[in-house]
Amino acid sequence: QVQLVESGGGLVQPGGSLRLSCAASGSIFSGNVMGWYRRTPGKEREVVATITSAGNLYYADSVKGRFTISRTYAKNTVFLQMNNLKPEDTAVYYCNFVAGGLVRWGQGTQVTVSS
Repeated sequence: QVQLVESGGGLVQPGGSLRLSCAASGSIFSGNVMGWYRRTPGKEREVVATITSAGNLYYADSVKGRFTISRTYAKNTVFLQMNNLKPEDTAVYYCNFVAGGLVRWGQGTQVTVSS
């Protein structure tokens, strides 16, 4: 089993920054993908950014140039550095782990961008 523990959400003003962290524990196999998704009320969950164990990156167009995803392999932790936050970034952010047929989600952390 794989467990994901997230941290780092909160309230920030427009233009501000936040850093989300997600630590994975359990049976971590190579060849996995970790990432961040978000969901706002009334909308489906959408991908924000992903990073493979080989270091391949993906960003949603809406966050390119503002968000940076990274990971530490020794501790199986993935980070999302969010800069120049906008009100439309307000959402619950979920950490995601995929390896073969195994999919795990974190509990979600609220990010609110408001003045």
